[in-house]
Amino acid sequence: EVQLVESGGGLVQAGGSLRLSCAASGFTFDDYAIGWFRQAPGKKREGVSCISNRDGSSFYADVVKGRFTISSDNAKNTVYLQMNSLKPEDTAVYSCVAVPIAVVATAKSKGTLGLRVWVDFGSWGQGTQVTVSS
Repeated sequence: EVQLVESGGGLVQAGGSLRLSCAASGFTFDDYAIGWFRQAPGKKREGVSCISNRDGSSFYADVVKGRFTISSDNAKNTVYLQMNSLKPEDTAVYSCVAVPIAVVATAKSKGTLGLRVWVDFGSWGQGTQVTVSS
């Protein structure tokens, strides 16, 4: 069974940094893409970043570009999200999700790669809380 475990969240002052980890097991790591999503109270869930474990290609939401960096360590079956220059509006529960690359590729070819694809086909972790104080 696909299992994902997030860690690394915590309380940090605005301008500070955190590194989140998503440890994966139960599947062939290179066959999946991993995404980071977040949800704050009263807000809809939003995509933050994602990466292909096969070729390392990555994407970022505009609100985190230049501040967050996603990376994968295939030897450890772990994806990281380095978060720098944190802002109070980054406060949320951060979750990682794994989707087969074949599913991602099909969605991209149709122009339908969005949150629904991750929700419908992904396996999710339990989330880790990130709180940024002002």
